[in-house]
Amino acid sequence: MQKQVGLWIDHRKAVIVTVENEIVATREIESNMEKHTRFSSGTHSGTSNNPQGPTSEDSRDRQFGGHLDKYYEKIMSIIHDADSIWIIGPGEAKTELESFLKSHALSGIIAGVEPADKLTNNQIAGKVREYFKIKKS
Repeated sequence: MQKQVGLWIDHRKAVIVTVENEIVATREIESNMEKHTRFSSGTHSGTSNNPQGPTSEDSRDRQFGGHLDKYYEKIMSIIHDADSIWIIGPGEAKTELESFLKSHALSGIIAGVEPADKLTNNQIAGKVREYFKIKKS
C-alpha cells in the first residue's frame, strides 16, 4: 500500500491531494496570512542614532517567517508518512516547503518540485493523477 501525495502551494493556501490504493482525497489548508510586502533596501525606519538597529520591516519579515514555519509544519504533519511527494506552485512557497521538508529529514520522499500556475482543486487532482499515473475512478 503506497501513499503518494501531490500538492499545489503558495503562501496563502495548499491543496493536498493524497492517493492511496488508487483512492484520491483532496484537502485544502489555509495559511491565514496577509500578503507579504517586501520593502526595498532603501527603506529604513530605524532612528538616525542607530542605523543598524531593527526596523519595523525586519520585525514583519520575522513574523512572516515564523507564520510560514507554522504553515509548513501543519502541511508536514499531514504528508510526513507519504512514500512520495510531488510539490507544485506558482511562487517561492514550493521551494521553501521543499527546504523545510529536507531540514526535517524528508528529502528522500520528494519526487519533484515544479512550477505551476493557479489551478482549481480538480485541475490539481488531475495533474497529481497524471504525475503518479493513477487511473481516474
